[in-house]
Amino acid sequence: MTEPDWEQWAPTESAALCFVIKNKKILLIHKKSGLGEGKVNGPGGRIEEGESPLQAAERETLEETGLLPSGLKEAGQLFFQFSDGFKLHCTVFTARSAEGRMIETDEAVPFWEKASLIPFERMWADDKLWIPWMLAGKPFRGYFCFDGDRMLSGRVIAP
Repeated sequence: MTEPDWEQWAPTESAALCFVIKNKKILLIHKKSGLGEGKVNGPGGRIEEGESPLQAAERETLEETGLLPSGLKEAGQLFFQFSDGFKLHCTVFTARSAEGRMIETDEAVPFWEKASLIPFERMWADDKLWIPWMLAGKPFRGYFCFDGDRMLSGRVIAP
């Protein structure tokens, strides 16, 4: 698979991710279904019709964890090309707080982890490339090609 012409690239779907970062800990989920099943990630998912990326990040975090994030800020943009033709654009947000009671849902098992101990070995391969940018508060754009869950190429740049 060759890397696409990212200038001409258009996504099949758009999604949002939300990482609540509070007291040097980060809210993560163990995904139970869908894209990334079995992996650790941040809460998130598809943007529904009529919804903004920020609204999707709030809704998905609440649906997957029982927590409503607050103080959301856009952190970066991710672009994924899969060998089967699927193309995903993802807007990444950070949140400084969350209200509610954390619960396991049909989609995910949420947990807090020290930001210094993020389990990258249980996550998508691209995460270790862009999450450090996010944690440092540096805006980013990530471009990644995957065959299934195997990363073929990836790079992160400043916008």
